[in-house]
Amino acid sequence: MSKGDTQAAAPVPGVRRQVLLGTAALALLLVLGVTLRPLLSERAAPAPILTPAEIGFVQDMAGHHQQALTMVDRLAADIDPAVRQIADQIADAQRLEIGMMLGWLRLAGTTPTNPHPMSWMPAGHDHAGSTTMPGMATRADLDALGHARGADAETMFLRLMYRHHQGGVAMAQAFDELSSGGPVEQAARDMISTQSQESGLIGLLLTRRGATATG
Repeated sequence: MSKGDTQAAAPVPGVRRQVLLGTAALALLLVLGVTLRPLLSERAAPAPILTPAEIGFVQDMAGHHQQALTMVDRLAADIDPAVRQIADQIADAQRLEIGMMLGWLRLAGTTPTNPHPMSWMPAGHDHAGSTTMPGMATRADLDALGHARGADAETMFLRLMYRHHQGGVAMAQAFDELSSGGPVEQAARDMISTQSQESGLIGLLLTRRGATATG
């Protein structure tokens, strides 16, 4: 090998410096990456879809709505068209809300039923600490409704649904007090408005029959 070849093969000082600087920068980036990885992971953690209170309320309200559908299903076919109309209106609205609430629960990765009913209810309310949702009909009530016919079926259904709606409104109001915003709170407020209006219509239908909601 000639002297000229040896000189040509020797690294150029400027190039060597660039290589060293690049290596050092890469090492620094690797160190920073390892150091920051826990912080980045914490920041990237997704927020929960629903809070515990939202989960409890949605689970309980979905079950509450489901009983309303059961009452409509047990209503006899030979009833006044006005009663049938309000019954179908209630069923349509609550069926849509059940679908919405079950969708939220699926996104949250939780069960559709509450293992501890009403545990979300804040202290100071009538049903705080109770495992029974307000306004729910008993099994005997539902069986009696299924066997009733004509005017008896109409009055029984209207009374049961009025009480059921009042219980649903109480649940939604209790949740609204403890919530700090979001779609679940808005849904609760919509339920308060809708079920209060429907309760007014039910009261009118009972008055026309010479009956009261608490008879």
